[in-house]
Amino acid sequence: MQNKIRYTLGKQERLKSRKLIDQLFKEGKFFSVFPIRVVWKYQQNTSGILQGGFTVSTKHFKKAVHRNRIKRLMKEAYRLQKNDLQNDVDAVNKQLVIFLMYFGKDIPGYPLITEKINSILKRLQKIVHEENTANN
Repeated sequence: MQNKIRYTLGKQERLKSRKLIDQLFKEGKFFSVFPIRVVWKYQQNTSGILQGGFTVSTKHFKKAVHRNRIKRLMKEAYRLQKNDLQNDVDAVNKQLVIFLMYFGKDIPGYPLITEKINSILKRLQKIVHEENTANN
């Protein structure tokens, strides 16, 4: 029987803890792939977990309908592309917490979001590999 890839974004994979989010913004590292800004941090206490959070600037999108649309697009692109990063995080045996913030002024299309999320995940994979080789 083949090992099937699961494209899910379950409860354990979502960043919901207020305490963890506050800690992420205080101690985390930042980088940007316009129009998305990424905050990420390793957690030492848990193993092999990748958690993600998503937000959209209310400054540029006053209506919740537009903010929710962009968050849905980001979650979908993330859900479909995160498996390689998840495997790398499992191999390192640490918890990686990431938070994606959309700061553009226009409502993006799905192809643009997919491309940006892909480049973000590739960059995070590179960071995980560098962290793994630095620790070994």
